[in-house]
Parts: sequence; C-alpha cells; structure tokens
Amino acid sequence: MDAKEFIQKTVEEHPVVLFMKGTAQFPQCGFSGKTVQVLKAAGVKNMVTVNVLEDDEVRQAIKDFSNWPTIPQLYIKGEFIGGADIVTEMFQSGELQKLIPADVEQ
Repeated sequence: MDAKEFIQKTVEEHPVVLFMKGTAQFPQCGFSGKTVQVLKAAGVKNMVTVNVLEDDEVRQAIKDFSNWPTIPQLYIKGEFIGGADIVTEMFQSGELQKLIPADVEQ
C-alpha cells in the first residue's frame, strides 16, 4: 500500500483522524499540540493520530492529498477540515463541536 492509499484508508475507516507531528501524548510541534488540546476541549476522546515524522512519504502525501501545505491536518468523517488555526476558530465559534460524531465522545 502506498502513502496515498494509506491516507485514504485511514480517513475512511476512522471518524476523527489528525495527521500531526508527534503523537497526542507527545506532540513535537506547537501547532500539533494545540490542535490536540482543542479536540480534547471539544469532547473528542477517541481519535486516531498519525505521526508524519515517522514516514517522509506520508508527510508529503498528506499535503498532496488535501492540497494543503501545512501539518497538522484534521479529518472528520473522511472530510478535510483544516489545520490548527481553522480548527481553533471552528471550536471558538461552536462549528467544530457540531461536526464531531457522537461515537468519538465516549
């Protein structure tokens, strides 16, 4: 499976996926860390994170996949939502909370 296939399969199979630098427990970039905190504040308890620092192919492929140049990148129900600033703005306006599937708030 190539990197694009991996990304497609991951975002289709999991309701909330964050492609980030590091892990939720140990973010390796301030923007990734902030996005994890925003998702937790929004009530997400069950998300999949993909550490793009572990695989250069995935790191480049995610940018091509979304046509978005930066990481982190959030996907909810297979749809690209945005990066740290967009996710934060959506949380502050209440939009993000409306997108989060109920089964990831357990």
